[in-house]
Amino acid sequence: MSYTAKYTKLEKGYMGQLIEWPEVITEGKNLEECRFMLRDALSEMVLAYKEMKND
Repeated sequence: MSYTAKYTKLEKGYMGQLIEWPEVITEGKNLEECRFMLRDALSEMVLAYKEMKND
């Protein structure tokens, strides 16, 4: 599955957010780090939703 990411240049790096899943948002000191952090945030969010569904 793929998602669309929106990146915003900040004073000290970048902010990344998924368009289809706006709760997934993160920051990184450069674009590469922001992309990595966004993938990690998505993975964590998916795990959290799975755990909530199993409760």
